[in-house]
Amino acid sequence: MLKLNLNINDKDYSVEIDEDMRLIDVLRDVLGLTGTKEGCGEGECGACTVIMDGKAVNSCLVMAFQADGSCIVTIEGLGNEQDIHPIQKAFLDEGAVQCGFCTPGMILSAKALLDENPNPSRQEIREAISGNLCRCTGYNKIVDAIEKASAYLLKEGK
Repeated sequence: MLKLNLNINDKDYSVEIDEDMRLIDVLRDVLGLTGTKEGCGEGECGACTVIMDGKAVNSCLVMAFQADGSCIVTIEGLGNEQDIHPIQKAFLDEGAVQCGFCTPGMILSAKALLDENPNPSRQEIREAISGNLCRCTGYNKIVDAIEKASAYLLKEGK
């Protein structure tokens, strides 16, 4: 057993984990943060994307011990039912959500991009979400949503 200290969505956690646990296992199975989805489990689909120390990562490829001391943002860390995040609002406004399985990973990849580049080109958006697969909508609505989210965030001064 290893002791792991994390800050997740601005809340500190200290948990005991098995040495072979991945970050996604800790998030979903230990902490109950089930908004992070496991798709392929091989880093190919991006459904498990979270933001770790400012960078989008596939949580299925990060061993939990590698995240010790890190700041993690999961989909639960963005907005809530009464006050959704501007990126979530843009996805709803543009109809960029169908089954929703890939949506948390897409939104977190978008957040990581917009945190670094508040006004990305469509090509930069496509590159930023290139590790996230959507099997339902195609990508135009998702790219439109990220463009709209950029405008929302710039308008709000975030």
